[in-house]
Amino acid sequence: MKTVQSVLQAKSGPVYAVSPYATVYEALTLMAKHDIGAVVVIDGSRMCGMFSERDYARKVVLLGRSSREIAVADVMTRDVISVTPHCTVDDCMAIMTDHRVRHLPVLDGSGVSGLISIGDVVKAQLDEQRFHIERLEHYIAH
Repeated sequence: MKTVQSVLQAKSGPVYAVSPYATVYEALTLMAKHDIGAVVVIDGSRMCGMFSERDYARKVVLLGRSSREIAVADVMTRDVISVTPHCTVDDCMAIMTDHRVRHLPVLDGSGVSGLISIGDVVKAQLDEQRFHIERLEHYIAH
C-alpha cells in the first residue's frame, strides 16, 4: 500500500503558500502560474488555512467581492483537514470523499511538508492497480 510519503517523493514539487494578508488576486496569480488548484496559507511558520478555487468561487465571485481588495484571510478555509506522511493513499481517498475536499496538506513534525491533491491520489491508485494487473498477467503466463 502506497503512503503519502511515497506520493510526495514521486511528485517532488514545492509546496506553494501565501500569507493570510495577501490579496485573493495575488493567491490566484500564484495558482495560475503553477497550474494548481489550492495553496497553503502560512502565517510566519504556522499553517493557518488553505485557499482553493472553491473558496474563490463561493466566497468571492458569488458574493460580488473584488479579488484585488479582499485578503486571503477573509475567505480561506480555516478548519483544514491534514494527513501525515505515513498515511496511506486509501486513507487519503476516504478522507477526501468523507469531507468533500480535493487537497490535503501533509504535516510532519516541522510543519507542512507537502500537499496531496485528488489527482495525486487517483494517479497513485491507478499505478498500484496497474502493478497488480501486470503481476497477475505474469503469473498466468508462466
